Amino acid sequence: MKPALIIVDVQHDFCPGGALATERGNEVADRIGALQPSYDIVVATQDWHIDPGSHFSENPDFVDSWPVRCVADSYGAAMHESIGPAEAYFRKGEYTAAYSGFKGAADGAALADWLRARGITDVDIVGIATDHCVRATATDALTEGFTVRVLADYCAPVDDSRGEAALEELAEAGATIVRD
Repeated sequence: MKPALIIVDVQHDFCPGGALATERGNEVADRIGALQPSYDIVVATQDWHIDPGSHFSENPDFVDSWPVRCVADSYGAAMHESIGPAEAYFRKGEYTAAYSGFKGAADGAALADWLRARGITDVDIVGIATDHCVRATATDALTEGFTVRVLADYCAPVDDSRGEAALEELAEAGATIVRD
C-alpha cells in the first residue's frame, strides 16, 4: 500500500499575511496542493484553538507561548485555498498547546487509530512549520511505529536554521528526509 500523506497545519495564519506567518507558506501550500493527487489517502491537521490558556500571549516567548492564531472557525484557522480536500481533518489544541497532529482528533478518532484502521503503515509528512508542528507530528508518527518520510521541500520553517536542525533530529530518530 502507498503511504498516506499527512498535511500539517497549512492554514492561513501560518502563511504570509497571517498571525504567525512563515516566509514560504504560500509556496509550500501551492506545492502540496499539486502533490495531493498522487496519494490515495490524504489527511490534514489543523491548529484549532478555542481557549488554549497560556499558549496564547500578548507578549509571546515563541517557545511556550505564541500570538493568538488559528482560532476555531476563523479565516486564519481555515486551510490554505491551494490545499485540496482531505479525507479527515485532525484538529488539535482546543484547550491546550498541541503541536503534533497525533494529539488531534477527527470525529472522535485519534490520527494513529484512524490510519491503522485503514491499514496504513507508512506516512509522508509535509506542511508548516518544519521546526514545530511538522517535527512533533513526525516524531509522534515514529513513536507510534509508522514508517516516516518527511518531504523537506514541501515544508516551511519558522526559522531556517531551526528547520534544518529539526530535519536532522528527525533523520537521527529514524525518519527519511526526502529533498527534491
